Amino acid sequence: MNISKVFAETSLFISEAFARIFSPTDNMYPLVGVQPFSGDPYEKKGHYDW
Repeated sequence: MNISKVFAETSLFISEAFARIFSPTDNMYPLVGVQPFSGDPYEKKGHYDW
């Protein structure tokens, strides 16, 4: 009986993970669109130029 319980719990764990991976996303990000960049671009300096 113990082996069947372990097998059932393992199969449930794997099936829930599979369902979570392949289900539609549940992210609740706001629909604000692309934000323009208003900063200064990065300029690469020498190794010791701080």
